[in-house]
Amino acid sequence: MSKCLVAQSGGPSSVINATVAGIVKANQMNPLYDRVLGGLNGIEGILQERFVDLTDMSDEEHRILRQTPSSALGSCRYKLKRSNSEDFEKIFAILEKNDIEVLFYIGGNDSMDTVAALSEYAARNNISNRRFIGCPKTIDNDLMHIDHAPGFGSAAKFIATTALQCWLDVNVYPASRKEVFIMETMGRDAGWLAASACLSGIVDILIVPEKPFDKDLFLSRVKECIEQTSKCFVVVSEGAHYLDGTYIKAGEAKNDLFGHAVLGGAGKTLEQMILEAGVCSRCKVQDLSTAQRCHASEQSGTDVTESYRLGISAHMRSANPAFTGRMVSIRRKEGEEYDTEYFDIEADQVANYVRNFPENWLLPDYRGITEEAEKYLRPLIQGSQALIMKDGLPAYIRPYYMK
Repeated sequence: MSKCLVAQSGGPSSVINATVAGIVKANQMNPLYDRVLGGLNGIEGILQERFVDLTDMSDEEHRILRQTPSSALGSCRYKLKRSNSEDFEKIFAILEKNDIEVLFYIGGNDSMDTVAALSEYAARNNISNRRFIGCPKTIDNDLMHIDHAPGFGSAAKFIATTALQCWLDVNVYPASRKEVFIMETMGRDAGWLAASACLSGIVDILIVPEKPFDKDLFLSRVKECIEQTSKCFVVVSEGAHYLDGTYIKAGEAKNDLFGHAVLGGAGKTLEQMILEAGVCSRCKVQDLSTAQRCHASEQSGTDVTESYRLGISAHMRSANPAFTGRMVSIRRKEGEEYDTEYFDIEADQVANYVRNFPENWLLPDYRGITEEAEKYLRPLIQGSQALIMKDGLPAYIRPYYMK
């Protein structure tokens, strides 16, 4: 038998390691491969031949890995360009040298593009013994051809919980203290994360990229809330923008290695607007920043379980020697009771596309989301994990790239 390799790419999530654990456990139960290797820092690390052996992971390490946040194998933002034949030649030489038949690549849009590109290269060069399988993850929930992405449910649970707790804090003061609280979430192109805050039931104003920002409408809504209750709770996506596409955040948005805008600051910009307009003299801004994707002590039970099972499904499907260039996906079953099943789709059908939050799920005038949206979101945040603790803190695996 040959070996398989699992690696992670792009932004982490609190359940991304559960997929790794699923692949390792599946091979322990049904050994399709002699060894399961972990690629450190994604494609960038694979190009440097940086591997760690995960084959004989103990039950304790396996359990703790599932609750460990961020990417235990390390990540990267390396763009594998189809025009760079040198990278492809080197990768395939390394896979051959180490007798690696299958690469399980865990990531989002750009990672699925990597899976597609490697599969295309293999097909063009008649290489049938090197295969590539995509395992989705992204807290942004913006992948196509999937009901919801692993990682999103836990981020949504954290955001909704944090919104509710902050709202309770803001409202301890009497009505004479007028105040606006602004929470900023991630979401460059899609408003899934910001919308999930509405599950708390306390959001007054929701601003997402799917609806162009109207400054006058926003200020009038803030004024309306202040006049009615003396408080106003605003949630805004970092990627919120005007009709012409200009981001509402202060300053110029720079680009990352994939050409995506690096954002942040939308909340502070809204605060400045409110203060300058004299709508309210007191504002607070909470940018959830990195916390929303690494706060694993509030993992959604649904999320971590599905992420784990997705790894098992990917391993099972890899038994088919013709299975390559595909992403394992999640589909919601019909019926009143929430349940899901796994299927697969060509990775190039997912790569470089964005699934937006449905506009018909948004209420007019920034008033939040519809009942249909809540019905979709609610099951994804259900349940929690019984955490293994150490010295009063959640036990985590020391990242493999640090060992």
